[in-house]
Amino acid sequence: MSRLSIEASTALCLLQDAGRFGVRHLGVTQGGAADWLSMTWANWMLGNALDAAVVEITLGGFTVVAEGDCVLAIAGADLGARIDGQAVASWRYFGLRRGQTLSFTQPVLGARAYLAAPGGFDAPAVLGSRATVVREELGGLDGRGRALERGARLAYSGVAAPRPMPHSLIPDFQQAQPLDLILGAQNGAFSGRSLFDAFNTPWTLDSRADRMGIRLLGAALEYQGPSMISEGIPLGAVQVPPDGQPIVLLNDRQTIGGYPRLGALTPLALARLAQCLPGTQVRLRPMVQEVAHRQQVECLQVFAER
Repeated sequence: MSRLSIEASTALCLLQDAGRFGVRHLGVTQGGAADWLSMTWANWMLGNALDAAVVEITLGGFTVVAEGDCVLAIAGADLGARIDGQAVASWRYFGLRRGQTLSFTQPVLGARAYLAAPGGFDAPAVLGSRATVVREELGGLDGRGRALERGARLAYSGVAAPRPMPHSLIPDFQQAQPLDLILGAQNGAFSGRSLFDAFNTPWTLDSRADRMGIRLLGAALEYQGPSMISEGIPLGAVQVPPDGQPIVLLNDRQTIGGYPRLGALTPLALARLAQCLPGTQVRLRPMVQEVAHRQQVECLQVFAER
């Protein structure tokens, strides 16, 4: 078994995998990597199971020291990663010798980086997942939902089968892309002007954002339907509270809610949103479920073919 010793961390550095499923009837949320696509590529580059546990590093501030020679992989945001002070790019696997230090400083491009190790990081499975949900005290290194802390050790025991990330498939986080939203729920109960504004004006990501949700600032949307009874909330749901400012619900969302919804972002749109910093302007684009499903199948097929 090999280990990385954590020299520095923040409350935003968490052990994550694909998340928990089949437990929402218990009031337990999904958790899992906010940018599932980057997590998947990080694991793919080492030949891991695609849902193996990784470290989700949000906004930097994370440093580890290798206790033995190893091969690791980084995907997702450029958080100024360095090996003993020398820059190392994201979207690649690399070697780390015993005693060398890998550090993530601050965002250069994107918000979340994913660090993978051979076989995935070891931790107890809680309700079928190692994903950390701090609010519910589930997952993580000790199964109690704690963020990664200085002095802890990340263990792994797999054997790397490294392969390079196809350059043509590396996302361009610099280029603005619309966020596809599957129409549904209560979208027909919003005023016509609100629906026009929702899809034809920019939205600014508020600083009030975490793994539960991200508030969008822009034109106030007006709901004209009846009062609602709380109902189940899917990943990516776009709720509109009384102030008219939408909230995109993310992996650590509550399981039920009573605000009206425009619909839900697609999985690919959610991965993109997870890499946007506060103050970023985004646009919503309506999409029907059949097209979103086809895009998701095509995306997953890429991993199966390689």
